[in-house]
Amino acid sequence: MIVALLCTGAAALVNWSTRVRPRPLVEMISKPLTTVLVIWVAIAANGPHAATVLAVVGLVCCLAGDIALLDAVDQFVVGLAAFLVGHAVFIAMFVALHLRHPRWAVPVALALVIHAATIGRRIVRGAVAQEAALRIPVIAYLLVITSMAVVATATGRWWAIAGALLFVGSDTILGWRAFVDEKRWMSPLVMITYHAALVGLALSLR
Repeated sequence: MIVALLCTGAAALVNWSTRVRPRPLVEMISKPLTTVLVIWVAIAANGPHAATVLAVVGLVCCLAGDIALLDAVDQFVVGLAAFLVGHAVFIAMFVALHLRHPRWAVPVALALVIHAATIGRRIVRGAVAQEAALRIPVIAYLLVITSMAVVATATGRWWAIAGALLFVGSDTILGWRAFVDEKRWMSPLVMITYHAALVGLALSLR
């Protein structure tokens, strides 16, 4: 487990550096490699079999999304669809881990509804302004990732909660950067929160 985490951290650091000093080839290698190493972390966590299988499937979907969103590939809708499916699989993973604290999900659900109605709405509006066909995919993604975070909270597992909320944070920054307004600090922060989210989801199996 420790070796898997250290390797993941090293690959992630290399990837984050490409968001400060662009190096396309290094990013093409380090971005998917980090997700592959997170899959190793999930397997090494030695969690319940069904949940581990679902975690690996969800992370493979994230890997597909990583590749689709690389500048050299540039398939936004494909990447969005891959992550959407991944979040649906993570929901199933959380159910397999048991939803022992459903009441915990109530305040998180309320906060995320407010988030969706304010920040999420701005992102959807910006996406539609760029391309009208993005309305349904972006709204669907917003609903699924919000549901994923709510269900994660109901497990009562702190790693699951942290991972899911970091995923919401990462995608919020990504969406704002892509469709509303871009700031230099957003690019590295998207990847830092994203990789932290993946590690959190993997460690939730422990």
